[in-house]
Amino acid sequence: MTGRDILLAALRNQPAPRAAWVPFVGVHGGKMIGEPAARYLQSSELIVKGLTRACERYRPDGLPIVFDLQLEAEVLGCGMHWADETPPSVMSHPLTGCKLPDLAPFDASRGRFPTVMEALRTTKQRVGREIGLYGVVTGPFTLALHLMGTNIFLEMFNDPGAVKAVLDFCAEVGCKAADAYLDNGADVIALVDPMTSQISPAHFAEFVADYANRVFDHIHARGALASLFVCGNATRNLEAMCRTRADNLSVDENIDFARLRDLARAEGKSFGGNLKLTTVLLLGSEDAAKLDAIRCLDIGGTTGFVLAPGCDLPYATPEVNLEAVATMVHDPYQREIARATAHVNSTAFDDVNLPDYDNEPHVIVDVVTLDSASCAPCQYMVGAVRDAARQLGDGVVIREHKITTKSGLGHMAKLGVGQIPTICIDGRVTFPSLIPDIPTLADAIRKRLQVKKGS
Repeated sequence: MTGRDILLAALRNQPAPRAAWVPFVGVHGGKMIGEPAARYLQSSELIVKGLTRACERYRPDGLPIVFDLQLEAEVLGCGMHWADETPPSVMSHPLTGCKLPDLAPFDASRGRFPTVMEALRTTKQRVGREIGLYGVVTGPFTLALHLMGTNIFLEMFNDPGAVKAVLDFCAEVGCKAADAYLDNGADVIALVDPMTSQISPAHFAEFVADYANRVFDHIHARGALASLFVCGNATRNLEAMCRTRADNLSVDENIDFARLRDLARAEGKSFGGNLKLTTVLLLGSEDAAKLDAIRCLDIGGTTGFVLAPGCDLPYATPEVNLEAVATMVHDPYQREIARATAHVNSTAFDDVNLPDYDNEPHVIVDVVTLDSASCAPCQYMVGAVRDAARQLGDGVVIREHKITTKSGLGHMAKLGVGQIPTICIDGRVTFPSLIPDIPTLADAIRKRLQVKKGS
């Protein structure tokens, strides 16, 4: 079987000779060829070059053409901020200044879609028989948040009908984006909706399931496979995710992987992900990468399982760590050697010191993120904190701790944060993996201010 055959069998929840392996190479492809993300994501030639290099070094069964959840938003009028090591981030939200009927219809011939489609066609021609190719489509809820900004969380309570109208529009955009990928040779569509990890099961049922299912039904009508990809701690929504009409569920390391396996198999679906993105793949050693791959492989087995990182790979991920994972996938003998000899060094983070929060003159809001420049839930959580703080004057200090750094990992450990992203107020975990609406967040900070003023 080719790698493509193994991937498609896994996605269909069928047995295969081994687990499928899909490193989600996004801007990391730029790093592999010495190009910044901003140039890489705007050049079909560079994208193809990066994917070719990834094929050579990581021996994957599948790859996404790009992993950029801003493609559709850019076409629809969201302003972009470009960076050297992350995909662009959304900086402006059209529906904060206009009504839904005023938005231009989505058109896959605009923005960077033609560049990505050219890269897809070329990559398909070069390696499409050997590996499967993913088209990554922004999920309806995440795209709605790009268009509406953090106001969406308040409007879900105040005007749910208006939010559903936007979600209806975003589902139609998802169908059109999927068509563009499928027309140009993609084998599977990954509907990536990370913001759904930030909402309750009731809200998932009301504001996500029907709209995602519409996209999945459209993909199936085209004869293709569909994956639902949610990063962050989506534990509360796992059962609802498994009841959608996706063929495959993909998650990050926040999830109890054995539980997802059991839930997915009960619904006849495949599952994937769970490699530790930052602590192991980005910041860990080759030995750590091997052991984490083995952990996932032992849980997943060889039926209906796709080994993958929990999100797109950080730009600076060491190639040797991903090559180590590939070796564990392809070489059972080396896997047994790694079981017996590999080790992971523990880190005490003695150089990270927390403030004496109770005696600080300001309320300190620590936001522990993957990286707000590249992770949509992280971006909107940091944005929500800034919006809330603006209502409260100079008494609030905001600090973001990115777990792509050792300092960020140290703050995560010492603050007792177990989920990403999380808001801590004066050293206390307050909103773990949940973006509150602005009034609720402002009220929580205000109460802490009042305590300090009264002490």
